[in-house]
Amino acid sequence: MTSILEFDEDVEMFRSVVSRFNADVVAPRVAKMDEEEHIDPSIISALFETGLMAVETPEEYGGAGASFTAAVAIVEELAKCDPSVSVLNDVHNTLVNTCVRKWGSDYIKEKYLPQLSTDKLGAFALSEPSAGSDAFALRTRARKMSDGDFVIEGGKMWITNGAEAEIFVVFANAEPEKGYRGITAFVVEKPWGVKVVKKEKKLGIRASSTAVLAFDEVRVPKQNVLGIYGQGYKIAIECLNEGRMGIAAQMTGLAQGAFDRAVSYVFNDRQQFGKYVGEFQGMQFQIAQIASEIEAARLLLYNAARIKDAGGEFVKEAAMAKLIGSQVAEKTASKAVEWMGGVGFTRDETVEKFYRDAKIGAIYEGTSNIQLQTIARLIQKQYTLR
Repeated sequence: MTSILEFDEDVEMFRSVVSRFNADVVAPRVAKMDEEEHIDPSIISALFETGLMAVETPEEYGGAGASFTAAVAIVEELAKCDPSVSVLNDVHNTLVNTCVRKWGSDYIKEKYLPQLSTDKLGAFALSEPSAGSDAFALRTRARKMSDGDFVIEGGKMWITNGAEAEIFVVFANAEPEKGYRGITAFVVEKPWGVKVVKKEKKLGIRASSTAVLAFDEVRVPKQNVLGIYGQGYKIAIECLNEGRMGIAAQMTGLAQGAFDRAVSYVFNDRQQFGKYVGEFQGMQFQIAQIASEIEAARLLLYNAARIKDAGGEFVKEAAMAKLIGSQVAEKTASKAVEWMGGVGFTRDETVEKFYRDAKIGAIYEGTSNIQLQTIARLIQKQYTLR
């Protein structure tokens, strides 16, 4: 019997490619990007050139035609080195590409998937000041014109990749009187008038842009309606359910990256009382506990991913993976700082960055409370007899 963590050749190939990519391309730039709060454009170009930005996209559109499991494995591996690069890749693959691939018309797929596969970064524009956890309280409007085109007016915030993206999946309400049933999704190009108003200064994942966007009378062709008019809310829900596994992967990779660095340090570098601190039983018990929790998070993640790849219902499993992954990431990063002592608290080491980066896992793409609510609702449905 094989382990759930034994993968096919394609997934292992991607893991190997990303491991080398981390060492050669990402690692030398992590500290500078964090300090400057800006992603190095050469990394974005290299992600495209290495074939990591169209993982599930069919080969006919320039993608790899690989599995969802492969996509989250890439996200996990990137996060071991830099969670900022990881989330850039994650949002592009599991949200933007997924939306275009699953709900795009032939016109949209033929026009945008090749661009998203080769050199155009994507962003998923759903959140607004009053529409975070209550994602459907959108105030951005899409006004239908006499020729069938739309004019989008409003603003978005907390948009990952917002500063660098050139293609946006935008959610706006075309018929506010219908409530969430008026929400429609659009594919919008930046040159049409999407303005980056502000780039947030954040606690962690600083190199990843989190932007405030303005849509001031942005005209969108009718051909760029994504999916069925008035059913944008369904697209958002389904995409976010998948996207949660991407964040679970990011958090699991982050935890592993922090663990790898700190454990290596306590067994090979830091000595107290005449021996390496990793040799003390109290330290070994902590290491064993964290290693077990990381393994549990990874098992939850790939269980959910494999259910998704097999066409099963994965919403509860995805919520569990994100919930536990974010908790394990915070705990691991915190312990990693402690294990390394004063050195771990300095910015000369990577673990303090992992510590700052970990907090976002409990917040974006559904807070931990939203995950708990989702899990509880599905359990109630499963056990209710009436």
